Amino acid sequence: MARFTAALLRGTIVGALGGFLFGYDTVVISGATAQLTQVFSLSPASLGVTVSIALWGTVAGCLLAGWLGTRLGGRNALRVMATLYVVSAVGCALAWSWPTLLVFRLIGGLGIGGSSVLGPVYISELAPAAWRGRLVGTFQMMVVTGILIAYVANWHIARLGLGAAEWRWQLGAAGFPACLFFVMLYTIPHSSRFLISRNNIGPALRVLQQMGITDSDGELKLIRASLAGDAANSQKRLFKRSLRLPIMLAITIGVFNQLSGINAILYYANDIFTAAGLSRLSSFSQSIYIGVANLLATILGMSLIDRIGRKTLLLIGAAGTMCCLFTVGVIFQTRSYLASLVWVLIGFIAFFAVSQGAVIWVYISEVFPTSVRSKGQSLGSLSHWLMNAVIAGLFPIVAAQLSPAIPFYLFAIAMLVQLIVVANLYPETKGKSLERLQIELQR
Repeated sequence: MARFTAALLRGTIVGALGGFLFGYDTVVISGATAQLTQVFSLSPASLGVTVSIALWGTVAGCLLAGWLGTRLGGRNALRVMATLYVVSAVGCALAWSWPTLLVFRLIGGLGIGGSSVLGPVYISELAPAAWRGRLVGTFQMMVVTGILIAYVANWHIARLGLGAAEWRWQLGAAGFPACLFFVMLYTIPHSSRFLISRNNIGPALRVLQQMGITDSDGELKLIRASLAGDAANSQKRLFKRSLRLPIMLAITIGVFNQLSGINAILYYANDIFTAAGLSRLSSFSQSIYIGVANLLATILGMSLIDRIGRKTLLLIGAAGTMCCLFTVGVIFQTRSYLASLVWVLIGFIAFFAVSQGAVIWVYISEVFPTSVRSKGQSLGSLSHWLMNAVIAGLFPIVAAQLSPAIPFYLFAIAMLVQLIVVANLYPETKGKSLERLQIELQR
């Protein structure tokens, strides 16, 4: 058993603040796409590069984050990510050409990719097993909060009449929460598992006590035994036969997360609504509705994740998103019922957020042993962001050259495949300690 303490709450919130910046930075571009297209005379392909360049940065950030987290610990590595967020926000606001804008968006992508790995791992290593799903889920809740705030900020800035400087304010506003994130990271401890891996037993025991672990001595022994077993079996190497199931789970959940089309819809929300005939300001306001639905459904998902389990939520979400995506495709193909588009997309967002959105970072952070958890989180995040970058780059090209309906039909087919894969291959992880899961998933 464990007590819920102020130190655990603070560590969770600060670790999850990286998720807020992750959400804000990834979708704030949706409000600037139209103006950037005009200012820099962008073609559909160039617009795809402008949106996706940050996502290629996340791929690099994922690759580096596991190594950085292992060497510095999650807390110190997150400080590096906070610095990248600040540099990116200021640089985008002051960008003097399209290439310089791309460079600073790439830097922001490094921070997004790194925090998507390091934040959930840090929280999972702090949290007692009984609350781990909900606490790691706060990372995703902060992601969707950041998305909502980005949509609201874009709408508010669009109403100020800033003219050609509008996009600079939209992209630069992330600097304020990035500075707060950097400062708050100096108020939280290293995780007990990282301290034990560095043989700092006394501080590790104090952290366990601060996190509300009642039998902190027993938990300390379990973690030390787990780390010792990892070292004895050379489990710092990620790609080995005994880890083939966790590797498959991490890669597929990341890929399916993006094959749902979630981020293509979030990044190009304004363009999607404009294609359906809405005015510019109406498109901004409709995006806010999507952000609100995303937040509320994520909160629902967090309340359910430790009750009905990760696998059940994934199955519900795959079925629901598949139906909604197919309906969106029909709306664009037939050009009928356009007024209902926003409600169908809200339904899609709700099914996604209550399932994949709430589960992905929790699930990846649970399935790997301690010694390779950061590397495993990097692998899952890498598959997620790599697929995200590809889809974000291709979406405007496919929609312009073929039909706006085609991407949504393809996303619907992907969700049908996910439904089959999850039903047959995914294990349930709720209510099990990280050490117990390590044993079960390597059998």
